[in-house]
Amino acid sequence: MSVAGEDAPTTRRGWVVAGLMATLALSALEGTIVATAAPQVVGDLGGFSLFGWVFSAYLLTQTVTIPLYGKLADQYGRKPVLLIGVSIFLAGSALCAAAWGMVALIVFRAVQGAGAGAIQATVQTVAGDLYAVEDRGRIQARLSSVWAVSALAGPVLGGVLAETLSWRWIFVLNVPVGLVAMAIVWRHLHEDVRRRAHRIDALGTALIFASAGLLVFALLRGGAAWDWLSAPSLAILAASAVAALLAVRVERRAEEPVMPPWVWRRRAFVGANLGMAGLGLLFAGPSIVLPVYGQLVLGLSVAVAGLLLASILIAWPVASSLAPRLYLRVGFRRSAMLGAMLSLAATAGFVLLPHEPSVVPVLVVGLVLGAGCGLLSVPLVVSVQTEVGWEDRGVATSTAMFCRVLGQSLGAAVFGAIANATLHAHLRDAPQDLRAQLPADVDGISRTLQGGAGLDDRAATYLGTAVTAATEHVFLGLAVAAAATLVVLALVMPRVAPPVPSGATAPAD
Repeated sequence: MSVAGEDAPTTRRGWVVAGLMATLALSALEGTIVATAAPQVVGDLGGFSLFGWVFSAYLLTQTVTIPLYGKLADQYGRKPVLLIGVSIFLAGSALCAAAWGMVALIVFRAVQGAGAGAIQATVQTVAGDLYAVEDRGRIQARLSSVWAVSALAGPVLGGVLAETLSWRWIFVLNVPVGLVAMAIVWRHLHEDVRRRAHRIDALGTALIFASAGLLVFALLRGGAAWDWLSAPSLAILAASAVAALLAVRVERRAEEPVMPPWVWRRRAFVGANLGMAGLGLLFAGPSIVLPVYGQLVLGLSVAVAGLLLASILIAWPVASSLAPRLYLRVGFRRSAMLGAMLSLAATAGFVLLPHEPSVVPVLVVGLVLGAGCGLLSVPLVVSVQTEVGWEDRGVATSTAMFCRVLGQSLGAAVFGAIANATLHAHLRDAPQDLRAQLPADVDGISRTLQGGAGLDDRAATYLGTAVTAATEHVFLGLAVAAAATLVVLALVMPRVAPPVPSGATAPAD
């Protein structure tokens, strides 16, 4: 057993949190900073048709490894798992910087993702170890702020490095930052772990890898490489389901299961895990449509359009910092439900905006949605950490994070399909005299945004109408996801008293 926080005076919590934030920044920056340098990467390495796999390979290995790292952190301690994970991430970064072709870059990004899985699984667990329940929300807010800063700094930093030096420096920069983070964690995080022999759940891990990997692969490729109802798509989804069923049987009998049955048997965990999946859905949708909506409908520049999405990430940590006061008064369930209600109000409110809105109402929608996500995420993460002791906190936390990442993958697939179907229908049904100016397909819209095609006023208005319809349909789907999350929280999460902080008495729920 490991003891941390106030029972471990040798652990310097402020320094450790700084190390955790630096570690999390490695993972948080990857998406935005690499996407910004896409033209330079493709221009240097070629392989444009494969470039999507630069992101898919990273997401795939990150997702499937999260449960394993959570279990290892319970068995051997957080510190070694986190340091090994960051080491793998940095090795992948160095290899990416030296990549000689697109296939090599994809393989090395998969290595990076395998290290990022440890970061996602372990950082939140360490934060739960270090602080009591009344303080965990405050630390969660600090960690959430890393994502907000990364959303703003990533595109700028990526663009500067790619244009002034080389896209390879995007990956090189990870190495000194990661080494500093590792040094801080090594020096200031101390654990007292009871050493004993452990049995590695190899078969259960393999089946969870297979099930999650096939599911994410199907979600990433569905609608792109093949139709959703095609034979390859259905076969991969069926194989994922079979692997999941086999994993359930194996985990019931395993001596030390990587994903114990109790994470899906107890209502507190089921409600929190499903709620985290809903959070992933809510976060995925806006990133697909808001930047394009801002440019084509609101007439914003690329940088200003990015603020529409950044508004969500700015409000998120602010709401997260307020969440502890709320859940200590009314409980985890009601706090999370309030977050789902705010998310529902924001997403439904967007659908009700006038057809020619200004920037301000859309920013307000983003801020309210971010606040809802912040109030939703913190109570759910802290609730599962509060339900267990140190020896199970890694599994509980990593399962919640695993569900969130799966929700994001599902959301990207579903809402991407909704947006693409709407845009395709509008392009197909466009007036004959406009078709020559409009993009021939959905992919052509990105070329239009880059100035690759000149549009007269009528064509620009029609394309703006199509993007507006696609965005409204996505936000309608997000409203359904928020409503479903609210219902799940209300029906599944137990009605319990708020957590009791030191020296306080909690009121009844």
